[in-house]
Amino acid sequence: MISALSGFAVIAVIVLIGWLAGRWGRLPAETVPVAGRLAYTVLSPCLLFTSASASNPRALFSEPLVVSALAAFLCFAAHALITRHRDPGTRIVGALAAGYTNAGYIGIPIAAYVLHDAALVVPIIMLQLLIITPIALTLLQLATTGDTSWRTSLTAPLRSPLSVAVVLGVVVAVTNLPLPSVLTDPMAAIGQAAVPVVLIAFGLSLSGARVLAPGPDRTPTLAAVALKTALMPLFAYVLALVLRLSPSETYAVTVLAALPTAQNVFLYAQSFTAATTLARDAVFLSSLLCIPVLLALTIANSLG
Repeated sequence: MISALSGFAVIAVIVLIGWLAGRWGRLPAETVPVAGRLAYTVLSPCLLFTSASASNPRALFSEPLVVSALAAFLCFAAHALITRHRDPGTRIVGALAAGYTNAGYIGIPIAAYVLHDAALVVPIIMLQLLIITPIALTLLQLATTGDTSWRTSLTAPLRSPLSVAVVLGVVVAVTNLPLPSVLTDPMAAIGQAAVPVVLIAFGLSLSGARVLAPGPDRTPTLAAVALKTALMPLFAYVLALVLRLSPSETYAVTVLAALPTAQNVFLYAQSFTAATTLARDAVFLSSLLCIPVLLALTIANSLG
């Protein structure tokens, strides 16, 4: 478990650097939105294309993934119900904050060091990459533009660089299309910058900001954090028992469900100017609170 915490330490240091830059770096006021836009339009699409093109779509079909998916969608639905009187952008971002897991940057070290199998997190990454992300981005596109015509609805995914990157990556993965290294190597290099830039932008957004400041986003934020860190692992555990997964599979899906909200939720919120405070606070608080939850699950499993 100590080794798994290294993933949190890396994130914390990069966020801290962003916060320090925001406090004393004398950066222009538009730095945060520019960094977010760069990550959304260039860096993250390269990362997603690289990941999707190297993936195995057949990983989407497994019983543990059914549990993970159902637990996530229960949290999505619960938060959408809690915020049913809010604007669509807040409801979408809040739902994502409640169930969209940091399966990559935190999930991989947790799966490797706690569950002793990094491959366990791959199906969740695929689920979020191939299904949840395109749907969420399409809904945000429609919610923020206010255009609900059928033509806009059908073409919304094509206007999202992330969705296009995922689709193209899946096409490459399914067809085994060989791509020249002169194309894939630069894209991989650019994609490696995505996570640090998003985390630095996140740290910049925390500079001068107060977490859980009074306002309309406080209750949706608390609901998202409670769902992500407490109820989602509980949902996964109960569903695993219902589907009669093995003890090791039950433990794995419960641990993975307790992972914090992915920083990508903040990226999406910032890119569409929707509930950015909610997303920022949910990512920050869930990253802190998931540590004692993961420790408790690990101790309970070792005692059992």
